[in-house]
Amino acid sequence: MSKKKLMFTGSDTEGGITSGYQMNDGVKLKVPYSFFGSIYDKDEERAVLAAMKQESQTMGPQVALFQKEFAREFDVKHALATSNCTTGMHAATQALGIKAGDEVIVTPITFIATSLVILKEGAKPVYADIDPRTFNIDPREIEKKITKKTKAIYVVHYGGQMCDMDPIMRIAKKHKLYVLEDCAHAHGALYKGRKAGSIGDVGVFSFHSLKNMVTLGEGGMITTNDDKLIDKLQRMRVMSITHWDPKQAKFVFAGIKLEKKSEKDYWIPSHFDVIDDDGKWGNNYRMCEAQAAVGRAQLMKLKMLVDKRRENGHRLNNGIKGIKGITPTYEDPNCYHAFHLYTLCVEPEVLGASRDEFLRVLYQEEGIQGILHYQPTYHFTGLKKKYRYPEKLCPNAEKFFYARELNLPMNPRLTKDDVDMMIEGVRNAAKKVRR
Repeated sequence: MSKKKLMFTGSDTEGGITSGYQMNDGVKLKVPYSFFGSIYDKDEERAVLAAMKQESQTMGPQVALFQKEFAREFDVKHALATSNCTTGMHAATQALGIKAGDEVIVTPITFIATSLVILKEGAKPVYADIDPRTFNIDPREIEKKITKKTKAIYVVHYGGQMCDMDPIMRIAKKHKLYVLEDCAHAHGALYKGRKAGSIGDVGVFSFHSLKNMVTLGEGGMITTNDDKLIDKLQRMRVMSITHWDPKQAKFVFAGIKLEKKSEKDYWIPSHFDVIDDDGKWGNNYRMCEAQAAVGRAQLMKLKMLVDKRRENGHRLNNGIKGIKGITPTYEDPNCYHAFHLYTLCVEPEVLGASRDEFLRVLYQEEGIQGILHYQPTYHFTGLKKKYRYPEKLCPNAEKFFYARELNLPMNPRLTKDDVDMMIEGVRNAAKKVRR
């Protein structure tokens, strides 16, 4: 049999802008926007090889250990690994009982996944505007949006800075609403000393390749302190599978009477049962062993990874501070910012030029690649057609995305020279467009 060599390089990314930011447009970049947000070394290599040698390749001992270690690290009672953050949020949405006709209040400044899991259950996303400084959902706007149909509030800790959770939780308690924390950006983030994913009814994390910790490109984790939710969450991510009720002494199927079940008779009446949870059916949202093994290695590095991001973020803040018309990232004094994103804002009225003019010069002439996150979700065609959201629904969010914000490259592999080149590029671009 002839042996063929595997190819390990390719040109274009299959997912386009959602899987890489290489433009191939001839621009010579000094600091590109990397699509890998972490650091891998021998620890991850050893972890993958060890997992490959196991008999169990999915939902085995590595997943169990990763869940236990993650729960301990994030100060929660329960953690359940999933294939990615979106599937984790969908499992959580089902476990919370969100259904057709319900409304869920959510931020418009987030990846489509946060709203998608609501839409998949037939519920309506109701968008509350953001705080123009933190870019997080504004608690005052949440209260305005509550109706008799409201069942939950979904918050996103944008860029690695947590939302103002105390007033949000007070609103939720007052109106008997669930709170889901989308923690895709928030590994290592704190709010008044409390960790992301430990405050709401459910938290969900992402280990996508851009995030603060990465499990081979995809991966997620559900967190909760609610003992009543954990069984439903488990079934929603593993195809509604459960154990047969051990209290049953006899089983009759198709007229065949089975022997009495004992602890030794694992096969009676079958290896597992499948049940529904108030009409909700689970799916295969499991994590494989290699991902979990890498996750365990990344979890041990998380403090170092976040420290590097914070160092880069503070260096950028100090270097950009004072540039007329440019606003560096704001840090809420109640929060410990994990700097998943570094977001600066252009103030067109002060700068004397638009955000797009500035971004164009920064990219084409200064070689610094900026990226935009995120278009208000209700402007996507599918949502506009279905719900006909009104114009200027969330003015702060719309101004933020279309006129003010851009994200500079941010990852723990950036050097001081990289950061200084970004600062110089921002200064130069501001001067050029101001002229």
